[in-house]
Amino acid sequence: MKRNDDFETRREHLASLSDEELHARFWSCVEQLTDPLLTLGYDNTSPSIERSVLLRMGFSSVEAKAIVNGCLEHGLLQHGAGNVVYRLSKSEDKSIREAGEALVSGDAWERAETLFRGAKA
Repeated sequence: MKRNDDFETRREHLASLSDEELHARFWSCVEQLTDPLLTLGYDNTSPSIERSVLLRMGFSSVEAKAIVNGCLEHGLLQHGAGNVVYRLSKSEDKSIREAGEALVSGDAWERAETLFRGAKA
């Protein structure tokens, strides 16, 4: 059985491109493939994903649950619970751990809300 090779016909639209143009076309195609995935990642999250992020940041499951629940109550989950903790720690010149503990104890939610006031997700 002989295979019909159609490589030449399939590459006709690319044959006249230079190496630089092929390189640019490749990355353009890659962007078309990955942009929807990135959009999904940026626009969609869930409490379980955010708890997982906080666990990887070193918080216990009880602390992570408290922080995520606080983010839900204060309308901050869309920004990411880890991001809330991180930005709070940077704005107050605290460690990530200290900022998270302040959120768990309920002392820092107003300050966290002001960091994201007017910000889009």
